[in-house]
Amino acid sequence: MKQGIHPEYHMIKLKFTDGTIVETKSTWGKEGDVMTLEIDSLTHPAWTGEQRFVNTDGRASKFNARYGSFLK
Repeated sequence: MKQGIHPEYHMIKLKFTDGTIVETKSTWGKEGDVMTLEIDSLTHPAWTGEQRFVNTDGRASKFNARYGSFLK
C-alpha cells in the first residue's frame, strides 16, 4: 500500500436504536467517537418484515392536498 494516502482506521462506537452500543473499527470520525444510528436492523423493514410509516403527512400527501382537485 502507498503510504500517507489512506484514511486512519480506528475504533468507534455504534449506538443502535434500542440503545445497544457496539465497538467496531472504521474510518469515520476519530478514535472513540459515537455514531448514533437512526435506522438499523432492528427497525428497517428489510430485516423486520413489517412496514412502518414514519411521516404520515409527507410530501405525497401535501401534494395531493394542494393539487388533488386538478387531477380529478
